[in-house]
Amino acid sequence: MRIIEPATEADFEQYYQLRYDVLRAPWQQPPGTERASDDDRAIHAMLLDPENRAAGVCRLHFENEEEGQLRFMAIREDLQNQGLGKYLLHYLEDKARDAGCKYITLQARELAVNFYKRYGYKVVKKTHLLFGSIQHYQMEKYL
Repeated sequence: MRIIEPATEADFEQYYQLRYDVLRAPWQQPPGTERASDDDRAIHAMLLDPENRAAGVCRLHFENEEEGQLRFMAIREDLQNQGLGKYLLHYLEDKARDAGCKYITLQARELAVNFYKRYGYKVVKKTHLLFGSIQHYQMEKYL
């Protein structure tokens, strides 16, 4: 497995398809909802399997000079619960540090809270329900 920052149209096609497949399709959301208006101002990371297929994705954008925010973390369904998300997490934490960020925030789905806790993130507060059913929690980690 290796991490790349998507650069080509083919890279981004895989990247967005995985985001859609994992984060939107199971809740019958329409294609296109996996994209965000500020994607063009983010650092995108894609974990590739040995066959160079997208295995995981995540993005980092900067809220301000001190705060980076992770969004759209997704691991391909057949590879979930194998600890692969940590590679994306560490990669983007390093990018945030290199940019001078002091901390990272994120909105974790309830099922992902323990994953982030294992890597030093703390729950700040319970936040919103996505699609009326997916509880989210604001989390943060000081770098």
